[in-house]
Amino acid sequence: MQRFQLRNALALGICAIVAFAILGYFLRDAAISVKEYERTVTAKGLAEREVPADIVIWPVSFTLASNNLAELYQSIDQGSQSVREYLRARDIAASDISTNSPVITDKSAQSYGGPDAPFRYVATAVVTVYSHDINTVRRAMNDLPELGKKGIVLTAGNYDSQTQYLFTGLNDIKPAMIEQATVNAREVAQKFAANSGSRLGKIKRASQGQFSINPRDANNPHIKKVRVVSTVEYYLAD
Repeated sequence: MQRFQLRNALALGICAIVAFAILGYFLRDAAISVKEYERTVTAKGLAEREVPADIVIWPVSFTLASNNLAELYQSIDQGSQSVREYLRARDIAASDISTNSPVITDKSAQSYGGPDAPFRYVATAVVTVYSHDINTVRRAMNDLPELGKKGIVLTAGNYDSQTQYLFTGLNDIKPAMIEQATVNAREVAQKFAANSGSRLGKIKRASQGQFSINPRDANNPHIKKVRVVSTVEYYLAD
C-alpha cells in the first residue's frame, strides 16, 4: 500500500515538473512575442498654414500739454473728435471706433518733473479702432500723416499704442491641420520602417502639440502663420 502511494506521489511530481516546464516554455514564447510586438517608432508631423487676420485693433494715440487743466480737457475732446472724423472719412464704421479715457499727468506732483517743466499737465488720449475690415483700416493707416498736419501729435512706439492683428478662425481649420500633421508623421514613420526592414503597424499612442499663431514676418503682421506638430508612436512589425 505504501509502495503504491509512493508511486502515485512520484508520478504526480513528474507530471507537475513536466507541466511547469511546458508552461515556462509557453510563457517564454509569449514574452518574446510581446517584446517583438512592442517595437515602436515615434515620428513628428508638421502642419503649417498661412491665413489672413480677421480682426484689427488699432489704437490711435496722441498727446497734449497745457498749464490749464480745463483747457487741456477741451483740447482732448477736440483732438478725439478730429481723429474720429479722420477715421469716418476713410470709411471706418462709427461702431468700430471707441474713445478711451485720457491719462493725465501732473508734472508738478512728480519729483522728476521739477519746477522748470514747460507744462504742468500732459495728457495721452487714445481713439481705438476694432474692426473686421482689415484692408480699409490699413489704408487709413497709410494716410496717418494727415492727422499730423492738423496739429495732432501722434504717439508711436509705446506698448499701449501697438496695432494688433488677430485670427479667430482656428477652430475651423483645426481638424484639417491635425489630419495633415498626422499624415506627415505617418510618412516619416513609413520611411523609417522601410529603411529598417520593417513594416508600419497600428498607432500605439498619439499626442497633439499646441497650435501657434504668429505673424508671417515683421512686415506683414496681418498675415498669420498657424503651426501645429503632432507626435505619433507606431508599432513596427517584421
